[in-house]
Amino acid sequence: MVTRKHPRFPVSLSSTLVHKDHFSHAGSVRDLSAKGCRVDSIISPFTGMQLTMQLHIPGEPQPIMIDNAAVRWSGSAGIGLEFLTVALPHQDRLNRMLQQLQPKTTHQ
Repeated sequence: MVTRKHPRFPVSLSSTLVHKDHFSHAGSVRDLSAKGCRVDSIISPFTGMQLTMQLHIPGEPQPIMIDNAAVRWSGSAGIGLEFLTVALPHQDRLNRMLQQLQPKTTHQ
């Protein structure tokens, strides 16, 4: 079992994966954390490939931009990306979204 530093949350968000302006493909983000995600896509990138990712949030006019994400694994379960570089305003938006996804605990 893999121990993660950051909790992952199940989501269903659209994304765009870009590789050095050579290609741009749509993907569906299925799991999301502060430092990575799992994406379903028709592409099969190699491990270590560096991508730019646009994470499209419903109701928001601009996507969250992941400036640099590294492919950590790729296979039938999708693509595992690690976020290497996220500009501060986009990191703040990502953090706010993740806070909203966290389960709410009730105190009695």
